[in-house]
Amino acid sequence: MVARTDSGFAADGAVSDSDRWLSVIWKDVVGMVSRLQARIVKAAKTGDRKRMRGLRRLLVRSEAAKLLAVRRVTSNRGKKTAGVDGVKLETPAGKWQEARKLNRRGYRPKPLKRTYIPKKNGKKRPLGIPTMRDRAEQALELMALDPMAECTADMHSYGFRRKRSVHDAIEACYNALRLKGSAKWILEADIKGCFDNISHEWMTENIPTNRTKIGRWLRAGFMERGVFNPTEAGTPQGGIISPTLANMALDGLQNLLETNFGKRRKIHYVRYADDFIVTGETREILENEVKPLITGFLGERGLGLSEEKTKISHINDGFDFLGFNIRKISGKMRTRPAKSSVRSVKEKIREKVGARKSAKTDNLIRLLNPIIRGWANYNRHVVSKKIFGKTDHMGDDLAVGKKKTPEQIPEVDKVEVFPA
Repeated sequence: MVARTDSGFAADGAVSDSDRWLSVIWKDVVGMVSRLQARIVKAAKTGDRKRMRGLRRLLVRSEAAKLLAVRRVTSNRGKKTAGVDGVKLETPAGKWQEARKLNRRGYRPKPLKRTYIPKKNGKKRPLGIPTMRDRAEQALELMALDPMAECTADMHSYGFRRKRSVHDAIEACYNALRLKGSAKWILEADIKGCFDNISHEWMTENIPTNRTKIGRWLRAGFMERGVFNPTEAGTPQGGIISPTLANMALDGLQNLLETNFGKRRKIHYVRYADDFIVTGETREILENEVKPLITGFLGERGLGLSEEKTKISHINDGFDFLGFNIRKISGKMRTRPAKSSVRSVKEKIREKVGARKSAKTDNLIRLLNPIIRGWANYNRHVVSKKIFGKTDHMGDDLAVGKKKTPEQIPEVDKVEVFPA
């Protein structure tokens, strides 16, 4: 039996690296990291920046955190995707050796591997895939950064945060708009190229983490078709630490709005990732006072509002947010699946069935069930009864082989609308 130290590492030098990895007591490792993170939270709440820095260094140097960082990047869905170096961590020995290399002096990240995924508007979103080593280094720094980010985050920020989801954001919208005397106007805001345009200088000066590492990650560049491309702005989508960096860049907007307006003008703010809404008493307040304030806040971070997606709507006309339509009908709030979401799932099912016309029924059902179940579970918390009923009738058309002309089939973006 392999002996173990308090840090979770095997102590016997005669055993192999594979045995060392397999002998780690993960419950103890998680406990050690959690206790250090709790101490960081206490220091952050008291404003003791010196203690925060000391605890951060203690955490990233700990063997327990290094082990946990490697386990995270080798146990998620991206573990089979290599970076530009083609290296994967698939063996216990390789994972153990990688943990021993983390947080060493002289570390320099490699360029990202560039790929593209489709967006709703038909365009493609660039995705950068770091190497396994870079992912592990980012996961290690994120363990120390995440507690600090949670202490400074906006109350109504729901994207890329633990124990928060899209449905929490929709509930916050409902609470802000449901009453008879609630705000009637909504500023639907969208940040133009949020991940691509965040200022490197702002992040290195304001993010409380290792400045050398974060600077190198931001300027690592990417490889596309064998050609190196430098990055002068933005944080790469695909990195483990990128969502937290983007969240921290946007945190503070809620406090800014509350400081300038309070609640006397019914200003409420709800954000999920880079999509957010702001409610207001009148259209003029949102157009002439709130929007310029937001523009100035974003400008300091190298960002700006997307003119094509940013608009002001009345609650009686409704607005779409995170795949839902929120609207007041006869003075009552109604939150339903957005039409674009319904069209998207119908087109997705139609494509799956059309591509497998000769498939066995049980195989086709097995293929469609995750799609149908995922969409239904995503929308079952809102007013969806009639929409579910109408969507059910789509099966009748598919069963009898009813064909539609290209003009009858709506153009729908081929995107995943279900939560991960």
